[in-house]
Amino acid sequence: MARPKSTDAVYLRIAEALRARIVSGDLKPGDKLPSEKAVCAEFGVARGTAREALKKLENDGLVDTVPAVGRVVRSDHETDKTPRYRRIAAQLMASIEAGEYAPGTPLPAEAQLAEQFGASRNTIRSALGELDGRGLVEVTHGKGRVVLPREG
Repeated sequence: MARPKSTDAVYLRIAEALRARIVSGDLKPGDKLPSEKAVCAEFGVARGTAREALKKLENDGLVDTVPAVGRVVRSDHETDKTPRYRRIAAQLMASIEAGEYAPGTPLPAEAQLAEQFGASRNTIRSALGELDGRGLVEVTHGKGRVVLPREG
């Protein structure tokens, strides 16, 4: 990734600083990342800015959010550069194609998927957006995301 310029958003500069700690080994696989509060204190930013920086690392596939633990460095950050939401989307697509979710049936709720994959709801929403974009599911009022019939 290119070095952020001084004109880049502050959260990107914070994300890049934390990324450098991961790549250098200062933060090893399984290590907890600093909390939002700690990032605020270290970088002198508001909590929303800290949250965006940490979400950027998660969306880039470098960290996972573990319920009741916090954000931790992924063990495979060097070998798998695919963003986490895309890996989750691929798993869901495979489940749909394998018939685990029949056409017309709803997918589990975001909260259930977040628990299942140990991911944040934001990451799950991004994964579900991939399925929406590929025409595999649609949002149905009162049912959530429903699997569409396969074409062909």
